[in-house]
Amino acid sequence: MLFNSFEFLIFYIVVVVLFFAVHDRYRWVLLLGASYWFYMSWRVEYVVLIMATTLINYGVAIAIEKSNRDTLRKALLVLGVSASLTLLLTYKYANFVSENIEQALAAAMISWDVPYLDLILPLGISFYTFQAIGYVIDVYRGETRAERHLGIFALYVSFFPQLVAGPIERSHRLLPQFRRTHTFESTRLVSGLGLILWGLFKKIVVADNIAAVVDIVYDNPDAYSGPFLILATFFFAIQIYCDFSGYSDMAVGTARILGYNLMINFERPYFARSVGQFWRRWHISLSTWFRDYVYRPLGGNRVSRPLWIKNIVVVFLLSGIWHGANWTFVVWGLIHGLTLAVGVLTVEWRIRFSEAIGLSRLPKAHALIRTLIVFVIVLIAWVFFRAQSIGEAVSIISGFTDFTNTRLDMLWSLGLTRFQMAVAFASILALFLTEAIQEFKPTPMMKLWSMRTVRWASYTMAFYAIVFFGVFGQKEFIYFQF
Repeated sequence: MLFNSFEFLIFYIVVVVLFFAVHDRYRWVLLLGASYWFYMSWRVEYVVLIMATTLINYGVAIAIEKSNRDTLRKALLVLGVSASLTLLLTYKYANFVSENIEQALAAAMISWDVPYLDLILPLGISFYTFQAIGYVIDVYRGETRAERHLGIFALYVSFFPQLVAGPIERSHRLLPQFRRTHTFESTRLVSGLGLILWGLFKKIVVADNIAAVVDIVYDNPDAYSGPFLILATFFFAIQIYCDFSGYSDMAVGTARILGYNLMINFERPYFARSVGQFWRRWHISLSTWFRDYVYRPLGGNRVSRPLWIKNIVVVFLLSGIWHGANWTFVVWGLIHGLTLAVGVLTVEWRIRFSEAIGLSRLPKAHALIRTLIVFVIVLIAWVFFRAQSIGEAVSIISGFTDFTNTRLDMLWSLGLTRFQMAVAFASILALFLTEAIQEFKPTPMMKLWSMRTVRWASYTMAFYAIVFFGVFGQKEFIYFQF
């Protein structure tokens, strides 16, 4: 049941009507039932794992809070985290490990049939597992009280707007909201619908239109020269951003209408002026999760510089592995981690260089150059994220400079007609213009946006763009596979 489907529209309308119709004390029952129904709409078997994750972390958290012995509390924490990670590692990485063991043995001329598990990756397992683990750690640290109400805790783990692709919510933010009284508010309705509309625009007008070009080129990269490889990579950068942030916008919007506040997961990451700033704007719920539960416990930046660099690289290595069972994701994470580490090591040199060439006296030009450099780095990293293998990714990047056999008419063999290609570029332009206004907040544009007629005209234009230019094939969201 995808957010961009008619089936979800009917489901959501029914949930909203019933939510505000039933007594407040029974709303958690409605939402829990709706969340499980939503999750089981993909595969009924999935619900067993989310129930197991819920029960394990529910019991462990209460036991931790009741215990006064540090050793027992630590043992319970290890037990809870290990149990959750075991489920995640088994379903997501078991066959990846088996495959690599088999390849290593083959390289050593050892023949052995390594066992493979016939498992299907459960939807959203990486997201709800991290959310549950974060809760147990928070209880252990004393930052959150253990939730005694099993139903409300189960709802916290499975809340349908953010269940399958985040944002990964913190217990101290979301759990208390399930105990509050929520009344229908027209302002929340308008705000939520605006976010849903913007998310749909990004998903089905931008991301799903340009997906055809990305798929055709990346399915056979050897057939295309540099300009088309660059175009497909640029399109993928836009596709994955609009696909994932579009989902997050719709998640926040659907929750907001019901009266719940989910964290904003994206803040215009392609306007970042450093890799560190990019990660403070991209998939914020995941980057802050790693910051709070991995980076800071390792010592963060409060250690010697070599250990600081090690902490950065470890966090991004884990972030890469979190995204999928493929070495390409590991390399993708390492590119970001090493780039950030180099930035830490060279910050003083870069400041002196900017001053020496006079760039520091041109702050706007300096900011633009930094933004473009970061975008290029992120773009190159995306090649590894999208490619099927490290070798293929290296071949694509090396092909960027190959301009032989480049003909303009090949542009129309990339899965889009001339009109569709024009729509694709126009929608990308509209995206960047909108985000530039949000980023820089020019006074004339902000005054215009404060006018109700302008806002409603914008909503109307977005609606008609979705109706006339959207791809309605119910294409799944990219991050569902993680």
